[in-house]
Amino acid sequence: VKGIQVLNDEGEYMFSSYSGRWIPDSPSIRKNITSRLQYWNPYSDSSPVEGITEAINTFYAGDKHISIYVFGDDFPRGSVEAVCRYVARINKADRFGNRLVRIHGIGFPTQIGTANGAKFAHLMRKLSEQNGGTFVALPHL
Repeated sequence: VKGIQVLNDEGEYMFSSYSGRWIPDSPSIRKNITSRLQYWNPYSDSSPVEGITEAINTFYAGDKHISIYVFGDDFPRGSVEAVCRYVARINKADRFGNRLVRIHGIGFPTQIGTANGAKFAHLMRKLSEQNGGTFVALPHL
């Protein structure tokens, strides 16, 4: 890992001083991110579309391998199929079927047994599969 960046689902940056550019990776940066996550509470509509769009449009570079990691637990509104179609339009495939960026998902078990939790897992399984990534559903926190 050479660079790292943290955005919320709306595409807003955790560290506004690094908006639109990579934060050089280091143990101290990772510790700072972990610490700030405890208190970072931006607005969220629980749809990763805007964050994925911002990440692809800003950070895709043909000479780099880039992965997006979507962390979440809830997808209360919208269509899984519509999101997948939209992401496919912006995360275009090359002639070999490889997407501009890989999309991975990590699901937290805070919504187990709810329709919205199942919908998030379904969305991230499909996005991960269609975009060369992996989805991991955590069994417990």
